[in-house]
Parts: sequence; C-alpha cells; structure tokens
Amino acid sequence: MNLAEAVRERLAHVYDPELGASIVELGMVRAVAVDDRDVTVTIALTTSGCPLRTQIERDVREAAASLDGVRGVRLVLDVMSPDEKRSTMMAARAVAQRRAPSTSLAPTTPVLAIASGKGGVGKSSVTANLATALAMTGLTVGVLDADVWGFSLTRLLDIDGDVEAVGGKMQPLVRPVGPGEIRLLSMGLLADDDQALLWRGLVVQKAVAQFIEDADWSGVDYLLIDTPPGTGDIAMTLARLVPTMGQLIVTTPNRAAQRVAARAADFARKSNIRVLGVIENMSAFTCSCGERHAIFGDGGGEELAAQLCVPLLASIPLHGDVAHGGDTGRPVVTREDGDGIFTELASRIIDQVAPLKGDVGCSARMLDAIARAVETGESGATPTGIGD
Repeated sequence: MNLAEAVRERLAHVYDPELGASIVELGMVRAVAVDDRDVTVTIALTTSGCPLRTQIERDVREAAASLDGVRGVRLVLDVMSPDEKRSTMMAARAVAQRRAPSTSLAPTTPVLAIASGKGGVGKSSVTANLATALAMTGLTVGVLDADVWGFSLTRLLDIDGDVEAVGGKMQPLVRPVGPGEIRLLSMGLLADDDQALLWRGLVVQKAVAQFIEDADWSGVDYLLIDTPPGTGDIAMTLARLVPTMGQLIVTTPNRAAQRVAARAADFARKSNIRVLGVIENMSAFTCSCGERHAIFGDGGGEELAAQLCVPLLASIPLHGDVAHGGDTGRPVVTREDGDGIFTELASRIIDQVAPLKGDVGCSARMLDAIARAVETGESGATPTGIGD
C-alpha cells in the first residue's frame, strides 16, 4: 500500500460528527496527493459555513499525521456542488439505515407509513379505517400514531387507557375488531387530549424512537404508521429506524395537494423508502339523487400515481359518514351499509401491495384452498396455481 492509499484508509476512521458516517464513505474526501512525504488532502464540505468545519479539519490533520512516513499535512477545503450534496445525504441515510437499531418487530412484518406532504388530506382517517379493515380479516394490526403534535387516533379508534411497561417495553393498547385486533400507541395515550406539546426536534425524535425501539410490537401482522405532514424530523427518524418501511401517499384530488404530496414521495425515494401506491381521499361526492360533485377537483390521485409510476390503490369518496365514524370512534368501514372502499383497499394491500410473509404466504393460501375444497366435498376442485 502506497502512502496515499494509507492516508485514505486512515481517513475512513474520521467521522462527520453531524452525519455520523465516515468522511470517505460520504464522499467528502475529494483527493489525496503525496509529494515526497508531504500530504495534501482535499475535503469537500456540505456548506462553506459548516459549524463543524474546525473539528473535521482537526480530525483529518491528526489522522493523516499519525501515519509513519508523513512529514506534513496540508488541507484544502472546498464546497460540494448540489449534486454532490444530494449524493452525500443519500449515503448518510443509507449508512444510518444499515445501523438501524433492533426492534421487537419481526423482520418480515410489513410496515406501512401513511404519508403526505401537507395536512388536512385525511391521513389519520385513512389509517384508522385501513387498520380496522385489516383487523376485520382476522389480522393483528399495530398502529403507531407518529403525529406527535397532532395525535388523533385515540379518538378515531376509540382506544383509551394507561400505557404499561412489561420487561422494559411499552405495551400497545388493544382493541378487538371482529376476529382480529388493533394495537395502538399514541401520544394521545400519554398526554391530555387538549394539551399542546411544546417540544422541539430532538425531543420529538426521541419520543418517536421510543415508540419504535422501546415498544412491544411482537406478534403484529402489519404495522401502520400515521405520519405528520411534511418531510421533517419525524419522517427522517422513521426512515432511519424502520428501513424496511414502505409508504402509502395520501392526496386529495386537487392539484395543489397533489403537488405537495409528490414531495413526500420524493423524500421517501431519497431516503431509500419504497413508495407503494397512492390513495386519493375526498374524491367526488355523490348526493342522494345520484349526481356526482367533484368538490375538491378531479383526477389528482390518478395523475400523482402516474407521475410516481405506482398504482392508484383507492379513490375514497367524500362522505359525511367518514367524519361521523371518526367522531364516534367507529370507523365507517365497520358499518354494514358502507360502500366497501376500505375493505377493497385492505384486500389490495394483503394480496398485491404488501403481502404477508411466512406462514400466510402463497403455500399456506394454497393449502387453505385445498382444505376448503375438501370440506365442501369438491374433490375435483383444483385451486388456482396448483396442478399440472
């Protein structure tokens, strides 16, 4: 190994104190040049006014000077281009995700973040109804209300009580739903419903981290995460803690909401999170006379799905029963006279978007089909996909 290679190897142990990754891995080391025994290292900072510039400069000098054969160290500091900065941030997120802490979630459990770029599009009502629809099929559905400042799922799901810890893990509160159940954790279970939380970024990040790391999510078939609007601290914390997470983008039909929702999808992809599909909420209202009214516009969900190259999973019509169900803690999907849109959405999630793994995969379903055929006496029936 020549001296330049040895310097690079030593610099791989110098970490950006803010991004928490090696400056070599982040692409911050532009060049290492050696003239006799004098070393020149070119470092690219994310910004010229980097507050950690002095620390990085000191650490680089010390790392290079510690090598035998190095007589002097000269540093050249430069600033990254926008493209380089984007690459560095993507590398930092990838490193953080590789170092994601262990949790009680099974590695095969689908985790779905319900997200949008703005508030008021109905993410929480979609989360409550989708969780209920999934539970009605006999599944155990975990629900994390990650909207720390604007929590609402305790009311939407009519779940209340004290959160207890067993073995150092917070226990989600359980509500049976038909043959399944919902397990909920929310700030609404820890704070008064009308109490404002005056928390800043680091405190909020820690709270969300505790809901993931210090909670017992073992045994859930799905985990749904209701996220706050935007792409700030909470979204970035979830991306780091749950790198296997997929994202469902919620938008209303109007173009303004659609454009803002596209930012949430852009954040997801830059954070190595899969965008699984679009849900259009508050679609056209159909009155009792049968006439259709596109109160919030038309086509935004379909256009966003096409833009992102993902499926439009559901167009949920604007209906007063959705709001009434939220106010009473009885999601509209539980009503026998519901239009079935959330039931259809849950079926698409299970069958196409995020199929369950393990014992409820394809083989198990084929065996179930055989068992049903035997029970009904259809001895000649062959379930789809079996035979030949």
